[in-house]
Amino acid sequence: MGDEYGDLWEACRPKHEVNVPDFELGEILVTQSLWRAVMGTDPSHLAFREANRPVEGVRWDDIVKGTKEQAAFLDQLNAIEEIKQRNTTQRKRFRLPTEAQWEYAARGGRFGVFHKNKYGGSNHLREVAWYRNNSHGSTVTVGRKQPNVLGLYDMSGNVDEWCSDAWSDNYKRTPRDGSAYEEKEQTRRVVRGGSWYYNVPDFCRVALRDVYVALIRFDVICFRLSRY
Repeated sequence: MGDEYGDLWEACRPKHEVNVPDFELGEILVTQSLWRAVMGTDPSHLAFREANRPVEGVRWDDIVKGTKEQAAFLDQLNAIEEIKQRNTTQRKRFRLPTEAQWEYAARGGRFGVFHKNKYGGSNHLREVAWYRNNSHGSTVTVGRKQPNVLGLYDMSGNVDEWCSDAWSDNYKRTPRDGSAYEEKEQTRRVVRGGSWYYNVPDFCRVALRDVYVALIRFDVICFRLSRY
């Protein structure tokens, strides 16, 4: 993990090795139609409404913690009977990906060493990503760009993606076993991947990390499901 070229900000360093146990990761971002199917309604702060666009405008807490009025998306998803039975049998659960899982997948997993792409599937950003120069100022229907070698779409651009990790200013204290970094009462959370809003290609690099507050909604952030 980390800044292999040494040209990103300090939070992306040092470059280091991480062991990532087996996990499953969603081929596409969570769409508005999937959110509606699980939660029963659209999020109240969608900026770009369309069933197959990413479900932006959801807080980290909406996904993981929930409120007194409504259970979290992940809790409701894992409570669906068929999924619950499968999770019990396989001893797995749907979650947000850890930061290590996200970067491992974005780089192409075990095949990434042969490709060494800056972005999620290419060294040419336009092939794999929607960003300010081609997004026309909004999110875009998922899965329309070239996937990476693992068949994962939109790992760069379109929307940033919430990870399960609390924010750390660099990698010096983060786990080396692929698990999420946590701090007590940590409200800042890691996002990865870059979005439709950014006009600087480096913001869509697979090595770049960014941070947002878990309690605030943003139209540049969505999420992807992991299962482990």
